[in-house]
Amino acid sequence: MKGPIEGPSVQKCSGCGIELQALNPDSSGYIPEKSLGRDPIICQRCFRIKNYNEASSVTVDQDEFLRLLSQIGSKNALVIHIVDLFDFEGSLISGLQRFVGNNPVLLAVNKIDLLPKVTNWNKIINWVQKQCKEQGLKTEEIILCSAKKNQGFDRLLEAVADYRGNRDVYVVGATNVGKSTLINRLIRDYSDLEQELTVSRYPGTTLDMVSIPLDDGRHIIDTPGIVYPWRYSELVDRKDLGAIMPENQLKPMVYQLNEGQTLFFGGMARFDFIQGERQSFTCFLSSRLNIHRTKLEKADALYEEHAGELLAPPNKENLAQMPEWTRHEIRVPKGGRMDLFISGLGWIKVNSDQGALTAIHAPKGVKVLARPSLI
Repeated sequence: MKGPIEGPSVQKCSGCGIELQALNPDSSGYIPEKSLGRDPIICQRCFRIKNYNEASSVTVDQDEFLRLLSQIGSKNALVIHIVDLFDFEGSLISGLQRFVGNNPVLLAVNKIDLLPKVTNWNKIINWVQKQCKEQGLKTEEIILCSAKKNQGFDRLLEAVADYRGNRDVYVVGATNVGKSTLINRLIRDYSDLEQELTVSRYPGTTLDMVSIPLDDGRHIIDTPGIVYPWRYSELVDRKDLGAIMPENQLKPMVYQLNEGQTLFFGGMARFDFIQGERQSFTCFLSSRLNIHRTKLEKADALYEEHAGELLAPPNKENLAQMPEWTRHEIRVPKGGRMDLFISGLGWIKVNSDQGALTAIHAPKGVKVLARPSLI
């Protein structure tokens, strides 16, 4: 861990046992320097839980997270896995089943407020079920919710009551999926928090999960948010996060394209319609991302000349920090209704069943795939 507090011995948080550091507010164990003299000394995350009934997100890398997850299988636990509907494939923890063993899993699918109001929610649940089946993930229940609009959380709390029994509740998820909001709601509903926070230290891991006592002697265990490098949200400069992560309901943009046409999504990614009958494509992206249409033959030159200016965000300076683009060629078969998905950025729905040859250009490492249409 970077920048632990120096002294005769390393200082630990008396709430969760994590090693304290004063450098990075987003990493576990952070404490503002002005709080160093206090006794007992607790990290900012425990302070917020104890004094304000709220948790803040702390992140870890993938390896550390997987080491931590592997402890859950041997516990008697109810697991809540929270995913982001806008970035479903990017935020689902693949292989979760082998870590949780026989423990029941509730899948909380957050950010449903981003989809159009006329959405058929039963179809969305069926779609999620199919995706989970492909990933080998068994769920007791799939609950659609919106942390922002406080929708679906009552059902989630009912499901926790239905399946918890005498188990502890573990909450797992990637960064930016709404985990803190869920934890905070669970704390409000299930805990009086007059007890001190308890240490939850697992052997063989360098990271401590925060354990929040419940009224019946069990605990909510808040695991850190996993950082997945294939999500766009992990790559961009913080200033550009607002441009790619939609805050409000998506306004789908429909484009009628001839073969040999290209769409640029700011300077973040590019979609080529290489070959096929004239057809329409619907873009589900943040409305703050400008879409620019051009001819495929001019696309390379346009990017070369205007990336970071006409094609922005990101600006030139932030563009220089991003990985080079990789080209993903995707053939959409006849008869198939597909989405072309870019993790953390959104997706392009292929509306025709005529078939098409397409390509997505996105920074190296970003997850790009074709999937059955969500909507």
